[in-house]
Amino acid sequence: MAIPGAPLTAGCGCATDMGARALLLPLAAPALASAATPRAPRIVSINPCLDAVLVRVADPAQIASISAYSQDARSSSIPLALARRFPANAGTAEEVVALRPDLVVAGGHVAPATVAALARLRVPLAQFAVPATVEESVAQVRDLAARVGHPARGAALAARIEAAARPARVTPVPALIFGAGGLVPGAGTLPDDLLARAGFRNASAGYGLARWDVLPLEHLVAAPPRVLFSVAAAEGAGGGGGERAEHHPALRRLAPRLATVPFPARLMNCGGPTIVEAMALLRGTRARLGARR
Repeated sequence: MAIPGAPLTAGCGCATDMGARALLLPLAAPALASAATPRAPRIVSINPCLDAVLVRVADPAQIASISAYSQDARSSSIPLALARRFPANAGTAEEVVALRPDLVVAGGHVAPATVAALARLRVPLAQFAVPATVEESVAQVRDLAARVGHPARGAALAARIEAAARPARVTPVPALIFGAGGLVPGAGTLPDDLLARAGFRNASAGYGLARWDVLPLEHLVAAPPRVLFSVAAAEGAGGGGGERAEHHPALRRLAPRLATVPFPARLMNCGGPTIVEAMALLRGTRARLGARR
């Protein structure tokens, strides 16, 4: 029976249709919600520097695997207890493909077999080059966070990094970061940018070094900087040729005018949240020097 005053619809009872629709709406709601909120992507990282960003911007359930380097105290940029919550991979094509990720994040250099396997299976690969400046690193943080579906977390982390890396207004003091085997980061590298922001002048140019170059110990002894940030001092034995500098008699004699400061390798190798820790160490050292040059 039609409702008085209501228009008639051929071939159906309107009241019956309305009741049916009312019953179906609760059933359809979950499907509509699911369509409105896509599933967060499942991520595999094969780069330890990107692991440090990923664990801060992605949900733990999204992280299918991280680099095995992040579970090694010598190369990890995240706390080992945190790293060991996730499965680790060695970056091989077989491992990565078996994890069935929605996205793989990697550094600038990836094994051709891995690239080919991911392309064949249409698994997206996002590669991030080594950042040369704080600005580049911040842009990568924002990019990765957006890719995993959490741009707000990326913005918050980027803000922390930018605040930590705000340039100091002090007279620059000559300094050098001395890595394993005498490897020194020169102009155009992220460590060079961090030194400048903390109130130092990278002494590498004075030795005629390239962007990443090896400084012979004899040259270091002949013309030492005011501060030597030493990876060997932070990591002890196993630091390659770098640990020779720590015990060289000539450097010990220079101690009154050469400050040697332990500098973990991870602070030299990665950007992202590692910048916050690196800047704290650099700024603390510069503050202890005071107005001295």
